[in-house]
Amino acid sequence: MKLAIYGGTFDPVTNGHLDVLYRAARLFDKVIIAVAPNAGKNPLFTLEERMELIHESVRGSEQILVETFDGLLVDYARIRGAVALIRGLRAVSDFEYEFQMTQMNRELQPEMETIFFMPSQEYTFTSSTIVKQVALFDPGRVAKYVPLHVAAAMNKRFGHS
Repeated sequence: MKLAIYGGTFDPVTNGHLDVLYRAARLFDKVIIAVAPNAGKNPLFTLEERMELIHESVRGSEQILVETFDGLLVDYARIRGAVALIRGLRAVSDFEYEFQMTQMNRELQPEMETIFFMPSQEYTFTSSTIVKQVALFDPGRVAKYVPLHVAAAMNKRFGHS
């Protein structure tokens, strides 16, 4: 069985994340979406809330698992028996950071591959940070960029409901 890990904070999960996830799921037997705690980023949603939002987003797909991890993603992937890490590239500006991470991961786990996916064109500019700004200042428009249940959760968190 070929297992891949798609790691990130996912605060919140966006349609762009899901686009990359489902693209990866076409190539692997199983994909784990691994949610990082990242308390240092001051997340909008708790780890448990983010995991629940993702669970609801992928409900019905037995091929996709939702888990959390601590430490280095490459170590978690090795422990879980993954053959690849999945990363999304939205724009050229993402490449330098992702290139550095990939090189470090190769140094730490030479057998672990990193596969980059570009989301569909309509999601290339979508990031969790930008989506949070839209939800804060223009809540009626956020549902275009996240699943409806995520938009509702964001609007509730920002006091718009």
